[in-house]
Amino acid sequence: MKKLFLIITTIISTFSFSQQTAFLKIKKFRIADLNDKIQETSGLNILNGKLYTFNDSGNAPELFEIDKKTGQTLNTIKINAKNKDWEALTNDGNNFYIGDFGNNGGTRKDLEIYKIAFENNSLKNDSVTLISFEYPEQQEFVPKNLETDFDAEAMIYLNGKLHIFTKEWSAKSTSHYLIDPKISQKQKAEKLESYKTGFVVTDAAYFDKKLYLIGYTKKTEVFLDIFNETETGVFFTEKPKHYYLGSALSIGQIEGIAVDETGIYISGEKFHSPLGTTKPGLYFIAKDKLKD
Repeated sequence: MKKLFLIITTIISTFSFSQQTAFLKIKKFRIADLNDKIQETSGLNILNGKLYTFNDSGNAPELFEIDKKTGQTLNTIKINAKNKDWEALTNDGNNFYIGDFGNNGGTRKDLEIYKIAFENNSLKNDSVTLISFEYPEQQEFVPKNLETDFDAEAMIYLNGKLHIFTKEWSAKSTSHYLIDPKISQKQKAEKLESYKTGFVVTDAAYFDKKLYLIGYTKKTEVFLDIFNETETGVFFTEKPKHYYLGSALSIGQIEGIAVDETGIYISGEKFHSPLGTTKPGLYFIAKDKLKD
């Protein structure tokens, strides 16, 4: 009887999954393995038509320009900053913003964003600005490794503000916060909206009035949600297009997304499992390949 129940449950679960989710397995869209310097890509962004990424905590404070077609490293830019836990990268056309707010344990009280001027393909390391913030909803800082709802790895720049999308390990949701990059003293992030994604969000991108959120589940399922901007800077009033991209076992631990008029770039870091290791890689999905 138990066996029959499990079979029925599996069938129902599979049916529900297929009804609600579009399948866009990105393994076939893999451009190349990333350079050995980029084993832990943790953010992806496009500025002046060029693609940039970096490694997360435990790595040097460096920004890498990578070739869109080959994934090769074209330029390595050293940054006058500390890499405590870099997780997100965005820009306003003139400045890069690096989110040093990775917080898997939920104990950090030094959440920061680096603002660095970028001119002529060069960072102005003598003009680094530090933007500090906190989540006013967080009342305790007891270690809760991979269970906190005050972690974040996703950020975009829009309408003069920085928009952070949290990585909520316990709730499997994301909350949308606003940060004012013009404020120099520590500020309280302003919560605007939340959405039950069902996966932890690892990066975000914005293009043509659409928000792209990417991430994964503990079962290694990788998903992409695409939201319409229904009001200026508001995204969660409608259900998104929901795509299943594959398993981290075959495509890597997906940590970066960037979008332009040609399509979607996705990066994944090295992924270890008892079944083997997946190399870090770069993917590109042309605009016309997205299913409605």
